[in-house]
Amino acid sequence: MSNLQPLPKRVQTAIQNQHVSSEILLAWVQLAVVSLFALFYFIAPKTFAPDAEIKPVPWILAGYFAFTLLRLILASRQRLPLWLTYLSGVVDVILLLAMIWSFHVQYKQPPSFYLKAPSLLYVFIFIALRALYFDFRFLAVTGATAALGWVAMVLYVIYRDPQHSMITRDYVTYLTSNHVLIGAEVVKILVIVMVTLILVLAIIRSRRLLVQAVSEGITAEELSRFVPEVVARQAAQAEEHLQTGGGEVREASIFFCDLESFTQLSESINPVQLIAVLNEYFAAVTAPIEACGGVITQYQGDAILASFNLPNALEDHAGKAIRTAIEIQRLLESREFSGGIRLRCRIGINTGIVVGGLVGSSRLLGYTVHGVEVNFAARLEQLNKEHGTRIIVSERTRRLAIAGTGEDRFQFTALGETVVRGRSVSVPVYSVGY
Repeated sequence: MSNLQPLPKRVQTAIQNQHVSSEILLAWVQLAVVSLFALFYFIAPKTFAPDAEIKPVPWILAGYFAFTLLRLILASRQRLPLWLTYLSGVVDVILLLAMIWSFHVQYKQPPSFYLKAPSLLYVFIFIALRALYFDFRFLAVTGATAALGWVAMVLYVIYRDPQHSMITRDYVTYLTSNHVLIGAEVVKILVIVMVTLILVLAIIRSRRLLVQAVSEGITAEELSRFVPEVVARQAAQAEEHLQTGGGEVREASIFFCDLESFTQLSESINPVQLIAVLNEYFAAVTAPIEACGGVITQYQGDAILASFNLPNALEDHAGKAIRTAIEIQRLLESREFSGGIRLRCRIGINTGIVVGGLVGSSRLLGYTVHGVEVNFAARLEQLNKEHGTRIIVSERTRRLAIAGTGEDRFQFTALGETVVRGRSVSVPVYSVGY
């Protein structure tokens, strides 16, 4: 491969995986090509003399088949050395030229006879196959071997018998006899060189696009760890840079979860253990949130803010938010975290019209949800302290959850109407049993 050192290790690995795939694909294509060569040879009528002293084509095809099969096996096992990748292009061309060279012996003709063999066209297949690598060096080596090989073939014709070089300047004589037209052979060599150079330029440009595409793909993958996946996809596919402002307005169920007695916990264990416990906790509760279709928009200290139905559309979002809360409470009751620590959390869920979008500066953005309904969900979480409960939901959330299946599938307990900060009037709230 070409120098990948300036690239991040992950990008190098991704490109190397592409290289391995190309190796296997090229080996299969070569196997198909040699099989096609063999088929044409055996079904085509033989016009050479029956008493021909040498019939090298079957041997060359057999050797080429064995070499290609070896490449396929090594490539499939990812054990193909770099030098063999270079050598394969050289061997392909040499075997082809050797077969073409043998024609004048096989058909008992002067060496100039093989210069008119249409089999030379196969060399362009071998050159083009190297374009699958996205590395111009393999292609350049194969093209250079083909051009120099044909030069050697022409020189052999000219100098094998200098007294009868068969050189002519008459085009008609060239076409109708075994004479050699130097200009025609120069054109063949130039065409091989030009095709190689054109493909080299194309591969250089394609490789740049490949590196860019791989880098952007990895960036989008990493970005999805900080913002919702749908936002990461939008960033990767956006025609312009994403900017703050705007946003999507939609009804959503806002899920707010906060650890109980976190301050006391942080004072009782060392910071390293605290981080380990928090990471375990976040990993544990994130799974049911994502499984039910929720999207975590913020980690705020030990608290989690998630939304259901924004940015991803989600049916029965209120019911799924409640189901998530129940699963999390059951999960925390059944497991311990690092050092045998048990954790408890309080959850508030509210459903209403919110706006989701990017916030921050032009250089640093983050995705979150805004609106009074978001604040209300946080207030409901805090109400659990007053009522000694674990899950409290709003009236709108309860109604939508019941409407989701046409029946009351959750154990709601009315807590009466409560004046919640941020609301001008008292509102009914409900706890959920689990």
